[in-house]
Amino acid sequence: MKENIKTIQNLAWLRETLLFFRSHYIIVLGLGLVAAMGRIVQLGAFGPVSSSAHIALEVVVECARILLFVYALGLTHLRKGLSRIKLMLTSGKAWKEHWQKASVRLRAEWRSLLASFVIYLLIAWVINLLIDYAAYQTCLYYKLKVHNIIDEKSSEWVIILFFKNLSVIPLTLIFNALFLLWVTGRVSGRDNA
Repeated sequence: MKENIKTIQNLAWLRETLLFFRSHYIIVLGLGLVAAMGRIVQLGAFGPVSSSAHIALEVVVECARILLFVYALGLTHLRKGLSRIKLMLTSGKAWKEHWQKASVRLRAEWRSLLASFVIYLLIAWVINLLIDYAAYQTCLYYKLKVHNIIDEKSSEWVIILFFKNLSVIPLTLIFNALFLLWVTGRVSGRDNA
């Protein structure tokens, strides 16, 4: 019983993810908005898109996502995030050292890891339910078409992917970046992202 209470109290990975999202929401939502706008333009929200524009928009969307991941991995320092990636990809010694730290941490705190993951999945599921509700159960889609904000031929996916790129996708990227930091001991629960 004590072990279960300790596990719930030690949700460092999830807590740091939510704190990072809250503390840096302007940058997170800004990069999410870049990705969201790229996606809805690709889906034809404002009319047909040429194949070259579609490819260019895909590059913009993916660059925004990569920037967000690196930003979170560097705990708001892009250069630090890039150096961490470079170190992991080029140094066999660093890779081995991080793997050893990760395996020790995973064995010691597997309950906390599992609890953080399950709670994150519940949060993502609720957000996705709300997005689906906005797209299919409200008059938002109809109003956007009636007021000529989106093209007549666009689908509900414009709304779905717009909101996903502002919420679930950035949260997941931060969650994954902070997992790498948590598992290697760079985010311990006492640190503030």
